[in-house]
Amino acid sequence: MSDLLDQNEVDALLAAVETGDVEEETTSESNQIFFSRHRLGNVDDVEIRDYDFKRPERVSKDQMRALQTLHEAFARSYGALLSGFLRTIMEVRVANIEQMTFSEFTHSLPNPTCFNLLSCEPLDGNMCMEISPLIIYPVIDRLLGGSNADLFIPQRPLTAIELRLVSQIIDRAKTGLAEAWSNILPVHFQLQETESNPALVQIVPPNEVVVVVSFEVKMSGRAGTMSLCIPYNVIEPVIDKLSNQTWAAYKRNTSDDQLRHRLEGHLEAAKIEVTTVLADTSMKVSDLINLQVGDVILTEKPAASPLSLSIEGKRKYIGQLGQYRGNRAFKVTRTLSPKDRV
Repeated sequence: MSDLLDQNEVDALLAAVETGDVEEETTSESNQIFFSRHRLGNVDDVEIRDYDFKRPERVSKDQMRALQTLHEAFARSYGALLSGFLRTIMEVRVANIEQMTFSEFTHSLPNPTCFNLLSCEPLDGNMCMEISPLIIYPVIDRLLGGSNADLFIPQRPLTAIELRLVSQIIDRAKTGLAEAWSNILPVHFQLQETESNPALVQIVPPNEVVVVVSFEVKMSGRAGTMSLCIPYNVIEPVIDKLSNQTWAAYKRNTSDDQLRHRLEGHLEAAKIEVTTVLADTSMKVSDLINLQVGDVILTEKPAASPLSLSIEGKRKYIGQLGQYRGNRAFKVTRTLSPKDRV
């Protein structure tokens, strides 16, 4: 239907207003319509929220925060992997996360760029990872032995050799993503295709909602962006696992693991007392007082009998006493059992 009215329709509308068949639009509060979760009472107390039907928010704020926390862990891991691979300091951090349509995402990207399709089994569909030419060419220059001094950023698609080098960067990203997503679901990422023009890639309908995680990547004075596009239909089967309770439990488990590793590090450096008893016997107090140098104390325990090793006063192991590289040593043969009377 056309948005323009012809002259006959305009005349009919004006006539209807004059006769009272159609009321004129008023701005009084009584005729306003509000969409709110509260009942309409005092207009000043009504909560009014804007809603854009062209950009529906299908992922809740709690789930968006969970996705942000997940990819912050990926950013730290990916930065460490790139730093070791490139032998220079790489900084990767999450700059922004938002929902938009797939067409808005592709239109916001430069052309040409480095646009990569990633499969994510067992999830259906593909994710997209875009790396800006502002940072991908300095990385390629670094891999080829350059210094990035006065580096010119060409406005052209990547060559076959450059694509081979970029695939090594994507391999590190796949490793970091798999590690980050393993807390939600074991996901196997695989590079499917690399394209220079984002407009040529249509993995979902243009109006499909996607979650876009934007990263800032820095290397030796150079900076660029990297974007990870996650279609909603890809994460829909596991969207419930990104709830507040599940993610809070994950963060607690992560904290517990970090605390456990920290305690293990401190325990490894702790000193403990290790002792062993050669033999024991009983004697009179008068004999003990009259002991002289050279006296021999007899016991009923043979010299070849096994000995027990005590750690902080508690017997733990059975073994033999001997010498190793000029030092007294204890050779552990087995753990102590309740039946042992050593």
